[in-house]
Amino acid sequence: MSATRNGSHESSDVLSTRSLSEISEVETVRLSVDLVSAARKNLGLLRTASESPWLHERATLLEAIRRYDELWMPLISDLMEGSSPPMVLPPLDVEWVWFCHTLNPVSYRKYCEKRFSKLIGKPAIFYEENEEYSLMRCEELWMKRYPNESFENEIGINSSNLQDLHVVHDHHEDLLSEVEKQRHVYSKFSWPYMSDIVYLIAARQRYKGFLYVLQRFADGCPSRLLPSLDILLIVIPTVYDEDLKEMEGDMGKMVGLWETVRSIEVEETKKLWERTFDQSYVKAGGVIEFGGAASVVKPPVYWEVSDRDVNTKYKSLLPRFLQEACVFVRLNSRMKPMQQERRHNFLRLQIVRCHRELKIDKPISSFSADTWKKVTHLYCEFGTKGLMLEVRKHGGGCFKTSKLEDSKTFLWNDLLRAPSLTLETHLDDKQVRAVASITPPAQAPYLLKCVPDKVTDDSGAMVSDVILRMNNYKPQEGRWLSRTILDHAGRECFVVRMRVAGGFWRRGGETPSAVKWEDRIIEIREGSWSYVAGSIGRAPEKIVGTATPREPPEHWQAAWCFSTGEELLISWESSTSMSGLNFRLRNQTSSDPLVKLLRGKKMQYRARKISSKGKEHEKRENTEENDEEDEDDEGFLTLVRFTEDNPTGRPTALLNWKLLIVELLPEEDAVFALLLCISILRSISEMRKEDVGSLLIRRRLKEAKLGARDWGSVILHPSSSSSTISSPYLQPWYWNARSVIAPDHGGDDATKQPAVNNSPVEGGDKLYKKGIMT
Repeated sequence: MSATRNGSHESSDVLSTRSLSEISEVETVRLSVDLVSAARKNLGLLRTASESPWLHERATLLEAIRRYDELWMPLISDLMEGSSPPMVLPPLDVEWVWFCHTLNPVSYRKYCEKRFSKLIGKPAIFYEENEEYSLMRCEELWMKRYPNESFENEIGINSSNLQDLHVVHDHHEDLLSEVEKQRHVYSKFSWPYMSDIVYLIAARQRYKGFLYVLQRFADGCPSRLLPSLDILLIVIPTVYDEDLKEMEGDMGKMVGLWETVRSIEVEETKKLWERTFDQSYVKAGGVIEFGGAASVVKPPVYWEVSDRDVNTKYKSLLPRFLQEACVFVRLNSRMKPMQQERRHNFLRLQIVRCHRELKIDKPISSFSADTWKKVTHLYCEFGTKGLMLEVRKHGGGCFKTSKLEDSKTFLWNDLLRAPSLTLETHLDDKQVRAVASITPPAQAPYLLKCVPDKVTDDSGAMVSDVILRMNNYKPQEGRWLSRTILDHAGRECFVVRMRVAGGFWRRGGETPSAVKWEDRIIEIREGSWSYVAGSIGRAPEKIVGTATPREPPEHWQAAWCFSTGEELLISWESSTSMSGLNFRLRNQTSSDPLVKLLRGKKMQYRARKISSKGKEHEKRENTEENDEEDEDDEGFLTLVRFTEDNPTGRPTALLNWKLLIVELLPEEDAVFALLLCISILRSISEMRKEDVGSLLIRRRLKEAKLGARDWGSVILHPSSSSSTISSPYLQPWYWNARSVIAPDHGGDDATKQPAVNNSPVEGGDKLYKKGIMT
């Protein structure tokens, strides 16, 4: 350590840059903690605490602090053998208080030294089987030492001990304040990729670099240093390690989790990091986001950790993976000033695969050799393969042409194997340096949309002369409206069929008859069409979901029974405004409201707009009690699930029944969400006596070419300044759904009726209106 300490006075003028991979523990501090496993354990604790509302009630916290200070800490202190903590785990409320206390390393160390004359470390219990054993062992030791104290926190708001608890509160006011501040700390670390081993290994390497900078240069720095989120994730499990005792002074020079951040602290940290490692301090998944930072911009995507994917049972539905990507550029300071003819060159960023219309251009003159400047901050599907950087030269004349001078590609697979998930390249004869960083891909919400398709018969074959000839001119019985479900990559994954008529069709004659409303069932088949000639084919055979209309109860206008076990009721107080729509979902076997439909884009799906200054603000949130609905929210419904862990509800899907689009978390059933959309659209079309969602379209509409402007492949972070930020294809689809989902038939309105008439073979409009829009 002495050599490192002496190095802290090294002149910054002669500072030589280091590579992150070159930093060893010898140059910082050797830690006995398995940082990666400890970080994953802490993420689990943070999530559990976030999903346990009872844990944050004031009376519960007061009792938890008493139990922590008077019972737990003396117990574990006596159980310690030397400096090694015993392999026991306290109950959740005590563990939460303990965790929050250690987030302030200087305060926690002083508390331990003053009370117990030693640092109370935490045991290395990182795996579920060890946790269960350690908890049981702790309960045995607890009950033996404190026979009159319950192992679990049983305090309630109506407890008779509240007066005594206020005494504890006065004695531990600072600790109570610290614990209350950490209630929402999980929101900072809730990104799915943060528990990925690859991400944590990269974060551990960056943490070593942060310790290196902290030890060598913090003494000469006028401000504190600011850890980024990935580094902070590794800092948390080390603050209670005995190995860091000699760094107590250094840890005090680090900005705390919820402390107000000054701009000078941000800039000083960035400069020291860049001068030490010659890399940008900010990277994908390693942003600076602290309580007092006014520059924080919320990400535009709702991307939650899901414990399970219930849709794996549908073999035709492939998961979607998303990752964060950042690109920074800096001019090479070791090169001579750029030649005159290169001053007007510009840098273009494109995606290797998908979204071929995406072009982000930046003039070379906007970069400098003094610091790294961010070119873009994106959320990309892993299927996009990578990023392309091109240096282009403006062409002459009046035409807006350009000539390719140089190009380099960052492939996601290469970045995943790179140290710290970061790669550097040079362009334009080494005049331009570019660094790209990513986060590991993590499963993201499914994106599904319905597109019109041809009418089918009872067997699932399209009504067509082709099918008739293949069946030796045997008449085709029945009429079913059909829709094809496409995923985010345009793959066919389901076929939706809606029965509208019986009877039969044969060459030269049509004698179908409309069926009653109660017989107009909806079915969803898993898989894609089996094409026999061009776009003519047969629907897949496997039926995975059905919705059956039934007679609605009093005060309701429509009712549907789903094969998934739910029942949907719909009422409409006014036929002139969508705000009069009411929905109720209930389980057919239980009266408990386990799932609910809210009108509009609610909770995490609230639309966020970007001001002219690049700052973000949220639109007014529509509550259940507020019937006033934004025009942009028409057709949108938020599906919310209620569980014991989430009694306040967790949004699992966003539906647009008018455009027939669904975004859903992996834990939500895709078939259930699609049944909801279709049944609601059919019911409202019946109530309004008009074709609200273009159900009368009975032919294929031309879709935008795959790869041209894929609706979920790339989402631009609001912090990325770019002229393309106004493009709806670089925003979440529900910010401007009509523009994003519009079929390519010459108009922007996705519900516009095509000018081309439907084939007489499929039947006239009256057949489909009868019994539904009469």
